[in-house]
Amino acid sequence: MVAELAERLAARLPGRVDRDVPLRRFTTYRLGGPAQIYVEPRDVDDLVVLGEELAREPQRAPVLAVGRGSNLVVSDRGWPGVAVRLGAGFSYIEDDGDEGLRAGGASALPQVANRAARRGLHGMEFAIAIPGSVGGAVRMNAGAHGREVSDCLSYADVYDLVNLRRDRRDVARLDLAYRHSNLAPDDVVISAVFRLDRGDPNEVRERMESYRRHRAETQPGAVQNAGSVFRNPPGDHAGRLVEASGLKGHRVGGASVSALHANFFIAEEGSTAQDVYDLVHQVRSLVREAHGVDLVPEIRFVGHFDGARADG
Repeated sequence: MVAELAERLAARLPGRVDRDVPLRRFTTYRLGGPAQIYVEPRDVDDLVVLGEELAREPQRAPVLAVGRGSNLVVSDRGWPGVAVRLGAGFSYIEDDGDEGLRAGGASALPQVANRAARRGLHGMEFAIAIPGSVGGAVRMNAGAHGREVSDCLSYADVYDLVNLRRDRRDVARLDLAYRHSNLAPDDVVISAVFRLDRGDPNEVRERMESYRRHRAETQPGAVQNAGSVFRNPPGDHAGRLVEASGLKGHRVGGASVSALHANFFIAEEGSTAQDVYDLVHQVRSLVREAHGVDLVPEIRFVGHFDGARADG
C-alpha cells in the first residue's frame, strides 16, 4: 500500500516525492529515522493532489507536518506514513496593509520579526528567539518573553488534507491557548497574517537585541536541543522545578539535562531519540515525586517509542 501510494504521488508530483527520507535532517535534535513517504509541495495545488491520493487509500496513511523541527523528536524507527514539508514556494514574507505582514507557512519566524522591525512595527519582537516556522508557530501558539502568536495573529490560511478544503481561520477558530491549537495532523498552515502596531524602530530593535542576548546567556544555543522541553505550569517555571529536583546534568544514554538551563535537554553525538524520550519521562516522574507537579511536555514525540506510543 505504501509503495503504491508513493508511486501515484511521484507520478503526479514529479521531483517532490521520495521514499525513506531521514527526518533527522529536518529537526534541531538531528535524531530520528526515515519517513516512509516524504512529500515537499511547492504550492497549494500540490497539497490538493496529496489530499486526493490519501483519500484513495483503503486505510489512510498518517500525516506528519514537518516545519523547521525545533520542537520535534522523531522515533529512531521513523515515521510510519507521510511526512509533509512545505517547499520554497511557501517561504515568503510580504506587507499586508500599513500594519500587517503575511508570511508563508515555511517562513522562519525570526525573519518575520526582522521584517516587522525594519517597518517600524512592534509586537513580533518575541519571535526573534523562536527558531521555528510560521506554520509550526501557529500550530503550537509559540511564545516567549510574555507574548505568543495569538497576541498578534489575525488569521491563518489552512489546507485540510481530509476534506480537500482551503480554509481561513482566525484566532477564535484556531482555539489558541498556551502552546495549543486545534489544528489536526492533516491540517497544513499555508500562510498567516499578523496585525501589529506602529512603534519606534529603535525601541523595537533594542527589545529584539535584548531578547537575543537573553537567549545567548541563558540557553544552550549551539548544541542539539529542541528548546523548552516542558510547558511552564501555572504560577511556576518548569526549569525551576527540574533544577530544584537536583536534575541539572541528569543523563540517560547520550541525552542530558542542560547545566545552563534545566528546561533544555541536550542530545550528544551518538545519542538516540529513545534516549531523549526516556530522559523526558524520567525527569517528569522525578519532578512529580519531588514536587507533586505533573509537567507536560512541550516538545512532540512522533512515531513509536519503547514503553509507549508517542503522540502524533
